Amino acid sequence: MEYLFSMFDIPKETLQQRIKWIVYSLLFINFALYFKTDLQVATHTMRHGGTLLEWSRAFATTIDESAWMFLLIIFELETYILSDEPLSRFKAFLMQSIRIICYLFLAHTLYALGVYLYEVNTAQVIKEVTSLCQLLGKDISYTANLVYTELNANNCKSLSSAKEFLYLDAPKFIIVTDVEGLDVVNQLAWVDMVEAVTWLLILFTIEMVVRLQDQGTASGQFIESLNLTKKGLYLLLWSALVYWLYRGHFMFAWDEFMWIAGFFVIGTNLDQWRVEIIQAQDENKNATVDTLDSTDTLNATYT
Repeated sequence: MEYLFSMFDIPKETLQQRIKWIVYSLLFINFALYFKTDLQVATHTMRHGGTLLEWSRAFATTIDESAWMFLLIIFELETYILSDEPLSRFKAFLMQSIRIICYLFLAHTLYALGVYLYEVNTAQVIKEVTSLCQLLGKDISYTANLVYTELNANNCKSLSSAKEFLYLDAPKFIIVTDVEGLDVVNQLAWVDMVEAVTWLLILFTIEMVVRLQDQGTASGQFIESLNLTKKGLYLLLWSALVYWLYRGHFMFAWDEFMWIAGFFVIGTNLDQWRVEIIQAQDENKNATVDTLDSTDTLNATYT
């Protein structure tokens, strides 16, 4: 890393800041891409309309990404930009309000994933149907590996050669897949759920470290345990990234990588903040010792 700084002839902190904002910018682009993806999927799953809650589930990924973007901004403020200054009552209230809203959005993600898992595991077999072509005229879309295709006479034979099909979205009955597709969808849904829970656990460890360091606690067994736990959780996320690559979802793998990079940046902010706290504590200790030594010297002189 030091070689990188010398190669570009840029101060270490300056280069770190530039890398940080490149990562944040790429994450915003990812957010836009996910909104586009949710919109495309909704043209299949929500083309007959639905309740507000159903629409929110259709755009669960967009809602989730927006919550994480705002949380990333809050952590950037807390761990770097505003780490050395006390927050005014208004700033603290504003940041806490945004944080609570983001947590509600993240809770919605777990709800949406839970509903999806239920739908997948209660998929209904379509009786007396052995070919997708038998479903023509029913305004149906076929899905395999998260790719949705509207069924028509030109593609009904080529989409799947299976002899058994299932509805994934009862009671709407507009999304179908085959047995192999159901197995893949189930795996993807569980990876999504594990990934979402893992990120929440990472979030809680970061929140705890931020709270502790805000109170001047920068070291100790508890903080070390939190950091070790966080490393283990990141290993789970790397496993999810590998799975996305295996399934050919390169955008999901790239997004996973970028969010890991984004929170790595927050980790470097925390490390830098921790060093500053420890240095300040050492300076205070040294100042106290110098004061005591001066007092002892004066007392000895007068004695």
